[in-house]
Amino acid sequence: MNALLKVAGALVAVVGLATPALAQTKLTVPGGSTTGTYMDYMKTVYARASGSELLQVPLTSFDNEYQLTALAAESWEQSEDGLTWTFHLRDGLKWSDGEPLTAEDYVFALQHAATSGYDFAWYWDFAGGIQNWKEVTEGKADASTLGLKAVDDQTIQITSTAPKPYMPSVVSLWYPVPKHQFDKFGDDWSTNVENVVSSGPFMLKDWEKSNNTVTMVKNPSYTAPWPAEVDELTMDPTIGAPEVGMPAFLAGDTAFTYLNAGQIPVMKAQMPDAIRSNAVLATSYISFDLEAAPFDNVDVRRAFYYAVNREELTSTVLKDIAIPAGSILPPSYPGYNPAIVAQAVFDPAKAKEFMAAAGYPNGEGFPTIEIWYREEGGYNGAILPPMAQYLQAQFKDILGVTMNIKQMPGKDWMEGMLARKNNIYIAPYEYDYLDPSNFFGIFYNGGRHSYHVPEYDAAVAAADSNPNWEERVKLYQEAEQIMIDQGLIVPLVHPVIMAVVSESLSGAGVSPNSQGFTPLDRIGNFLYSHISVK
Repeated sequence: MNALLKVAGALVAVVGLATPALAQTKLTVPGGSTTGTYMDYMKTVYARASGSELLQVPLTSFDNEYQLTALAAESWEQSEDGLTWTFHLRDGLKWSDGEPLTAEDYVFALQHAATSGYDFAWYWDFAGGIQNWKEVTEGKADASTLGLKAVDDQTIQITSTAPKPYMPSVVSLWYPVPKHQFDKFGDDWSTNVENVVSSGPFMLKDWEKSNNTVTMVKNPSYTAPWPAEVDELTMDPTIGAPEVGMPAFLAGDTAFTYLNAGQIPVMKAQMPDAIRSNAVLATSYISFDLEAAPFDNVDVRRAFYYAVNREELTSTVLKDIAIPAGSILPPSYPGYNPAIVAQAVFDPAKAKEFMAAAGYPNGEGFPTIEIWYREEGGYNGAILPPMAQYLQAQFKDILGVTMNIKQMPGKDWMEGMLARKNNIYIAPYEYDYLDPSNFFGIFYNGGRHSYHVPEYDAAVAAADSNPNWEERVKLYQEAEQIMIDQGLIVPLVHPVIMAVVSESLSGAGVSPNSQGFTPLDRIGNFLYSHISVK
């Protein structure tokens, strides 16, 4: 598949001799949305142009093992009271036009985001907890009151409303905005190719706005970790769908492509060594109304936990598109605990024992229930309907329970769950930021499930504020054990995305990690700086 990598050579004259120049490596890869408005992640996340995050350097990022890595910031420390983080930028950082990259460019990026209707503003309140963030975004306070400060050109301080020991993870989504360009052009600095300057490993060469296809080239001014290894990278959203991407891959027009369920067995047979799988950092699970019969009985909830044959589910009905889930945390996610996962076994006898203990031997007297799940596209759209039908048959067979199924628009499903209009749901959740607090937070002190479990809340609160990682992990493990023991959820599956990768590519970016997964679409900063040519 050497056509997947287009190599252009040029000849130059050196001391009168014709000598081959270094080959220029050019990659084309599938992009995301075919529409994009700004080449600025700090202006819009959901309508950003392709590759925006590759043009700028965040303070931190994650490698393919989901280990936190220092990028623009070389070090950081937390104050004794836990409320203030200080980040120190590396020496010599600069924009592609030669201007120095300073702390002010980062502070300005968030100040502008807070006052311009940023569609990702919730993140900096929910995850970052930045002081006065909510007041400023609601127009009740000036941006200067935010808990953000450029102490000097290389020092940034962030003050939060509560201790955030995971702030170094949160700032992996904090990109700078070139204030010197914004002062000249306003937001148009990121709408015109000629105005866009870069602080990251790539620079913008071309942007076809009609379909959001972007071509970027290596940034020679970039001095932080993870420089680009290819000379030119094109992200083409028109080949993002597997139905289009596969023909493009076979024609040599893209370096990799994602696969749909029908394509997976074909490519596994034809190119088994080129297949890559990525466990999406997401979990589908069953949740309950803990205060409504019959799920106000912990024995009933525990019966459902043991009545799911996750291995069979993911090897038949959901083959190649999901893997078993024994935890709320996906594999590779920080804090993932194999000891918790090992408890999620299929045990029909134990399930029946719990049902009998609850007063429903063989399901006798158990009311007919209806499980709600929401309409979805993408990977969830392929998983949820057949999984609901599988669970329906499983619970009837193992527990003697009659369970109807209701698919609902997402808005109605969420409103129903928040208002406790039903007593059992299939709930999918994908991470917002890479820290255990993200997943455990959705059940904390009400969360999105109206759960109020004092022991759980106490463990999560202690973990959220503890600055010691090992101690935090232990507390989260205690919290998750409470979840299992009290039957707060039934973990079901983690989605997986399958892809096929050109044999012409090598490097950590396209190689499986220690868990066997290749996160092609989750950590672009790492991926596109760790692809090389064989």
